[in-house]
Amino acid sequence: MRVPRELHPVAWWVWAIGLAVVASITTNPILLGLLLGVATLVVLTCRGDQPWSRSFRLYVWIGVLTIVIRIVFRVLLGGDVPGHLLFDLPSIPLPAWAAGISLFGPFTREELVAAFYEGLRLATVLICIGAANALANPKRLMKSLPPALYEIGTTMVVAITIVPQLVDSARRVRAAQQLRGAERGRLGRLRGLRRILVPVLEDAFERALALAAGMDARGYGRAGPATRNQRRLTGALMLGGLCGICTGVYAVLDQTAPRLLAGPMLAAGCAAAVLGFVSAGRRVGRTRYRAARWAWPEYAVAASGLVAAVTCWIALADQPAMAHPGVIGLPSVTLAAVVGVLVGVLPVWVAPPPLTTANRRGAGPRADARLDPKPTERPTVRQKARTP
Repeated sequence: MRVPRELHPVAWWVWAIGLAVVASITTNPILLGLLLGVATLVVLTCRGDQPWSRSFRLYVWIGVLTIVIRIVFRVLLGGDVPGHLLFDLPSIPLPAWAAGISLFGPFTREELVAAFYEGLRLATVLICIGAANALANPKRLMKSLPPALYEIGTTMVVAITIVPQLVDSARRVRAAQQLRGAERGRLGRLRGLRRILVPVLEDAFERALALAAGMDARGYGRAGPATRNQRRLTGALMLGGLCGICTGVYAVLDQTAPRLLAGPMLAAGCAAAVLGFVSAGRRVGRTRYRAARWAWPEYAVAASGLVAAVTCWIALADQPAMAHPGVIGLPSVTLAAVVGVLVGVLPVWVAPPPLTTANRRGAGPRADARLDPKPTERPTVRQKARTP
């Protein structure tokens, strides 16, 4: 029997980023639909009842809005895809310096399909990131940051928790308005949208900033003393690592660049960046009572996302027609690509049951205490006397 506990948040983010990588390299609607199904199934199975767990629905609506906006912009800016005409809007002439851009004009069915494919890819990436936000505990994620990133931890807390706070604030404000006799039903919600929007935004920002202020008051992100030479060394390593990574990525993407600037330069840039992080983290001191540790479920969940990304990358590398299908005819897929996407559903079986209000009482104060190291503090004489 698996003990309910919270999975390490970094494992969820690695899994979600792997799915987002798969979505970013293809516009195949079959693969994107499978990715959406995998992310939705994992979220519905593995999320708890914390406030951030309710944010997935908001990301789904943001994805739907993204597809609609992409189609609207395609209608507005027109296109050059011939095909079956859906409607013809009067075109607006533009000056010569805006050559290549047209406003309105004829709109074909093939343009609609192309806009849907492009919007679906971006929506899938957003929903995969939303799945990580709904599954990972943002506070534990901040604790897992390397010491070099403690200084920006407060900003990251506000950025990550703002969407879950919006969902929780909307639920609270809606319940308060219903108690005051607000109109119910979909029509009543649409009419009361203006009365909900401002209190929701204000409450969400206040709660996120209160969390950031509490972290700052407790010394989170405070840097220790460092000499001038140490600061110069850290800055040089970080700048050199950034330049090396940018050069290496460009050389990997550009096949005409010298191969010496591809893999070797990318590896040297990553090594310099790691050394810079280590150098920056030495001047940050923070004690931990219980450090989060990884067990085999964390490794399995993270590996499922990485395997999905690598498998689909290899399967789609030599199949440009499958990765980016045309708007005429049905898209095709291979078994390797489908299996690569379905690997992402592995957390449904390997992830431990989430902590909820129902099982938290039976699990004890710390359901994952067996994975944490024992505290290094020695009990006092009084504590020894009370120990049975």
